Amino acid sequence: MTTSSPMRPRLVLPLLVVGFIVVSVAEVWLLTAVGSVIGVPWTLVILVAEAIVGAWLMRREGRKAWAALTDAYATGKMPTGQLADAALVLVGGIMLILPGFFTDVIGLFCLLPFTRPLARRFIGLIVARQVAKQGIDVGVMKARFAPETVIRGETVDTPPPGPANDPQVIKGEIED
Repeated sequence: MTTSSPMRPRLVLPLLVVGFIVVSVAEVWLLTAVGSVIGVPWTLVILVAEAIVGAWLMRREGRKAWAALTDAYATGKMPTGQLADAALVLVGGIMLILPGFFTDVIGLFCLLPFTRPLARRFIGLIVARQVAKQGIDVGVMKARFAPETVIRGETVDTPPPGPANDPQVIKGEIED
């Protein structure tokens, strides 16, 4: 397993801070540009409408994602896609509720049912790339089984460790 360079963790926080600053400046610039073209009241109406639609869409898609997640657990399936959908619905809803047009586009991309698979695939590629950079072998995770696949095995009860279950104590071989 390869270890990452010591400089990599130090760069994450500054990059996140720079990213938040850049997105904030871009949001303010775009809001100002739109406000100067259509007027401040209409810009505010659009932002409030986007927040309301985002909250409604998050609630609707969140219920669907939660139902799919609980169904996967109930049927014994590995809920990888359902977990990713639930996370994307949460992120998309938060992005839509935040004021701004750039975050709304990202939120819609994560929240809409027909664009969410693209977002899931995009995030999967990013995660796979990072895992490959770390040198972690994920060959076991690539195995796919048909839903009706049964792996046979048996359960063996083992007594808890302790002096009462020690074979030497039971045979009387330990002297006091």
